[in-house]
Amino acid sequence: MNNFANPDTVHKPLGKYYHTVRVPGNSDLLAIAGQVGMDRTGKIASGVRAQTEQVFRNILACLEANGMDRRDMVKLTAYLTDARYTEDYRAGRTAVLGPETEPASTLVIVSGLASPEYLVEVEAWAAKSR
Repeated sequence: MNNFANPDTVHKPLGKYYHTVRVPGNSDLLAIAGQVGMDRTGKIASGVRAQTEQVFRNILACLEANGMDRRDMVKLTAYLTDARYTEDYRAGRTAVLGPETEPASTLVIVSGLASPEYLVEVEAWAAKSR
């Protein structure tokens, strides 16, 4: 059984994601807190595309630290501070994750994040069979 699916009874996804992701039983679940465009030294990237790329590098580092990789991601929730950033967000995501990484995904436009410098924040869930 394919764990990633788009039911025929639902519209085609609007981006690079699947509508449903089934987490197999006996899997380790990993929740990754919202990541922003800040590197390990505390430097915040300039612009939404650069921040998005840093966000996803941070997520990949969190996955790696837990013995997982991009193929184990099952859900992303992204928060952008402006709808005009959507294409730059998508381009930054693809630049780091590649076009084949398509977990279930939600994109939300918000009025602000924890700091006005942050333009994008993404939280993630991953699952890996034991």
